[in-house]
Amino acid sequence: MLRRGDGGPEVVELQQRLRQVWLYQGDLNGRYGHRVEEAVRHYQWSRGINEELGVYGPLTRSRLESETGGP
Repeated sequence: MLRRGDGGPEVVELQQRLRQVWLYQGDLNGRYGHRVEEAVRHYQWSRGINEELGVYGPLTRSRLESETGGP
């Protein structure tokens, strides 16, 4: 599970996947900041995912990975 304030290679992968679905255009800096949180929130809302909004949990991750290719 990733959330605002987290960082590292998993966040870079998330940023890359969000780019693939046109929801994130920021830097691939490995920081889970406001822009990443908003992109995750928008993704969850648009897909009807009922996890904590803005948090990259197991359901959101599974769904996003099924829609995107590897980084």
